[in-house]
Amino acid sequence: MELTVDLLTFSFEFNQYYMAIKNTILVVDDEDGLRTLVINELTRAGHIVEGASGGTQAITLLRRNRYALAILDIKMPDIDGIEVLKFIHANCPTTKAIMLTGYTDLSNAMECMKLGAKDFIDKPFNLLDLLSTVDRILKE
Repeated sequence: MELTVDLLTFSFEFNQYYMAIKNTILVVDDEDGLRTLVINELTRAGHIVEGASGGTQAITLLRRNRYALAILDIKMPDIDGIEVLKFIHANCPTTKAIMLTGYTDLSNAMECMKLGAKDFIDKPFNLLDLLSTVDRILKE
């Protein structure tokens, strides 16, 4: 009886942990207003969201936490989103990525896709489109 209760407790805790990881998103953008808006909308949609203002902070968070998805701005002043994507590719194989950019560049898009990015979204973007893209990628 005691073993059964322990297994049920473990199963419940594991499922809670898995669901938390499954819905956890890291938003990385040096534009404070945009980052805050995306974090608020994703939180309202039921996700657990953290934010980073640049690549250095993002890599620090990625070393400490597990994320199902990272939404990365490509152009940032310290470490750009492509370098963060390379870190994810090498160190966080279960973390999926969406790249954001205000500068459409086909070579960047192709490099990001080769590094495992699941989508590439141009700024400015429609929030509903971003939310549906996030949902689609998390279900993959």
